Amino acid sequence: MVRMDENMPFLLQYENVAWYENGKVRILDRRIYPTEVRFVECATYQEVVQAIADMVTQSAGPYTAVGMGMALAAWQVRDKGAAEQDAFLQQAAYDLAHARPTTANRYGQITYRCAEVAKEALAAGKDPVEAIVENVSIKKDLFRQLENTVESLNRRYSTMQIVGDHLAELIPQGGTILTQCFGETIIGTVIRAARRQNKDFKVFCAETRPYLQGARLTSGCFAQMGFDTTVITDNMVAYAMEREGIDLFTSAADTIARDGHIANKIGTFQMAILAKYFGIPYYVTGIPDQDKHSKDDIVIEMRDPQQVLSYRGIPNTVPEVKAIYPSFDVVPPHLISGVVTDKGVYVPYLLDHYFDSDVKKFY
Repeated sequence: MVRMDENMPFLLQYENVAWYENGKVRILDRRIYPTEVRFVECATYQEVVQAIADMVTQSAGPYTAVGMGMALAAWQVRDKGAAEQDAFLQQAAYDLAHARPTTANRYGQITYRCAEVAKEALAAGKDPVEAIVENVSIKKDLFRQLENTVESLNRRYSTMQIVGDHLAELIPQGGTILTQCFGETIIGTVIRAARRQNKDFKVFCAETRPYLQGARLTSGCFAQMGFDTTVITDNMVAYAMEREGIDLFTSAADTIARDGHIANKIGTFQMAILAKYFGIPYYVTGIPDQDKHSKDDIVIEMRDPQQVLSYRGIPNTVPEVKAIYPSFDVVPPHLISGVVTDKGVYVPYLLDHYFDSDVKKFY
């Protein structure tokens, strides 16, 4: 099987996201990257759930981690009877899917498929761990369960390559784009598309407080692949739009509702407002969520406010100060120029038409 992570930055190579092998799942700790390159090792699927909740990996990283977590769950219960294995994997599918609430529907498409693949393998007298790996990964001699996960990875990467091709076409030659947070797969695919199109552009990355995914993750991917890359703090966005020649603002989305509302990392809403003010197009990338009909279906995850009050263990305030930490905010469709999908670019108000034709399996 051909892998779709070829010529991708370090952060986007499959083994550097999350990987199952020999009864363990290894996840790159993005909380400290690039200061340190360190992996968190999980011996149970429950530890994978906790790692995702703790944002050891984020953006699209959990899509890989939940699949690898299902392979690990099958390993944990490998010596039990078929009925007990099935019940255990159903519980694992639920727990992994709900590691973070805003994207539970997306994670669940992966985890419940893994549970189904494992059940089919058990009924056929085959190894369920091997079956899950095959759905997520590509190492047939390791386990079919992992292969199941890599197939999912390849589907996502190949579909997002089409999205990346469309996005690259929207970026002017020699232009300047502004990014928000870490779009993960779309970063790698737009880089590959730009190379194929012989297109060069500058990149400004908003740092993305409080986890600094833009500074620590996005900027490194672009810079390591040869793009002129600049990091700005989140409160420099208006300055950059006014004075640095930003041609296009783009972000991925953790949820894309059918009515054109999107949820992305906290701060995206205010950046979209500024883009509208300065007349800069804002393009969202991703695949619409079939089960999210409107903004009312979007759940905003509230995280530990301590992560706002300190950074890497160093307090930013006196002890008496409080904080809030909504992980995402919702951008209304009137601030979005277009939603870039594998089927092309949609006006957000007409996004529901994405489902008028066949939808390819993505997760």
